[in-house]
Amino acid sequence: MSARTRALAVCTALVLALLVTAVLAPLPYALAYPGMTANVLGTDEGKPVITISGARTRKTSGQLRMTSIVATGPEATVHLPDIVKGWFRTDEAVMPREAVYPVGENTEEIAEHNAQQMRESQDTATSAALGQLGKSGDDIKVKLSLADVGGPSAGLMFALGIVDKLDGDGAGHDLTGGRTIAGTGTITAGGKVGAVGGVPLKTQAARRDGATVFLVPRKECADARAELPKGLRLVPVSTLDGAMDSLKALRTGGKVPSC
Repeated sequence: MSARTRALAVCTALVLALLVTAVLAPLPYALAYPGMTANVLGTDEGKPVITISGARTRKTSGQLRMTSIVATGPEATVHLPDIVKGWFRTDEAVMPREAVYPVGENTEEIAEHNAQQMRESQDTATSAALGQLGKSGDDIKVKLSLADVGGPSAGLMFALGIVDKLDGDGAGHDLTGGRTIAGTGTITAGGKVGAVGGVPLKTQAARRDGATVFLVPRKECADARAELPKGLRLVPVSTLDGAMDSLKALRTGGKVPSC
C-alpha cells in the first residue's frame, strides 16, 4: 500500500469516526409534541377547574380549552437522528433544551418550578378577570384546579373562563357562543397577553380535541400559521379585553381580527 493510499485510509477512518461521534453524541435539545387540552369551564379529574365563591355564577355552554405541549424529560438524551426526524414532522418539534427547561437539572426541580409558575398564573388570571369586570378580590374568591399541568401559558384561558362564569359577554350570552374555543397565552394582572412556546403544537392539540377557533398571542401569528391544522381559525389577541371583543364578534358576526 502506497503512502498516499495509507494517508487516505487514515483520513477516511477519522472522518467516519467523527461522523459516528456526531450521530451518537447527546445534543442540547428536547423533542416536543402536542399535549393535553382541558376545558376550563368544565371539570378535571372530577373537580371543577374554576370554583367561584362570593358571587353568583352563570351556567355556561361551549368550551374554553387551554392547551399544552409535552416534551422529552430533562434526563433524556437527544441525538442527531432524532433532530433530523423532528425537522420533517409536523407533530413533533425540536426545541432548545433551555427553552423547555429553563431551570433545574432534574425532574423534581423542574416540576416544582412549573407548578409555581402555574400558581402565579392562576393568581394573575384571577386578578385580570376580576379587574376586567370591576369586581373586588376581597369579596369574590376563585379557586383554580388543574392537575398535572405546569407553567404560565394557561393564564389567558383561565381569565376568560372566570369572566364567562361570572358575567358572560355582559349581555346574557356565553363568551364561547357555544363553540369550542382553544388558546394559549400568559396574562398579567392588568390583562396583557404574552407570548408562549410551542404554539404550532398547541394548535394541533386544539384541533384534535374539537376546537374550531384558536386564540393566539399576536406576536406569534407567524408561528401559529406555520403548521395550522385545517378547520382551525386563528384569532390574534394582545389583551384580555381584546380577546373578549373578538369572541363577542364571533358570536354576532362582527369583524374579527385575523393573523
